[in-house]
Amino acid sequence: MVAKETAIQALNTIIQLHSEKTLEKKRAVDLQKKELWKLFQLFFLFLALVFSAQVQSSPGRLLCRHCWAPITLLSLGHLIFYVAVAQTLRCINGFKYQRRYHKLTLALATDRLKQLKMRGPAQMAADGEEEDQLLEVHYQEPPESYLSKFKRNWALHFGFLICTFAFTVSSSVVILCF
Repeated sequence: MVAKETAIQALNTIIQLHSEKTLEKKRAVDLQKKELWKLFQLFFLFLALVFSAQVQSSPGRLLCRHCWAPITLLSLGHLIFYVAVAQTLRCINGFKYQRRYHKLTLALATDRLKQLKMRGPAQMAADGEEEDQLLEVHYQEPPESYLSKFKRNWALHFGFLICTFAFTVSSSVVILCF
């Protein structure tokens, strides 16, 4: 049987650890989101440069038969952008998942600390085995439905990239051929 003060101190340490980890993961997610916005800005700058080069080219220089060059350049740019966004989203989703399980474990430890503090000395002596269960705080995994949120996020970004690619390719053909 563990003394009540020792048990409270142990639970407070668990709570502090998971609070710090939760904040650390939030900062990591925020940094990755800033990186994602930088990627989007660079990508749209790239698209603007490609389209301005097409629009400003002399009529005899780029013809419809040359449309493969900007389309290849746009395809390569989209591929590189997709890989970069996929890697960044993978990091963001991983950090969010880790943050979620730290938050769930933090909530469990906080609940156990409240239960331990509400017990009186006479009740603690009678419930020795139950007290040991109060001190055990296992990592809490998020439910399976939590992962579907990440799949929706992937689907949105992939759909956006497909629409952007279709628009840029069709715009290039229209600019050069009509």
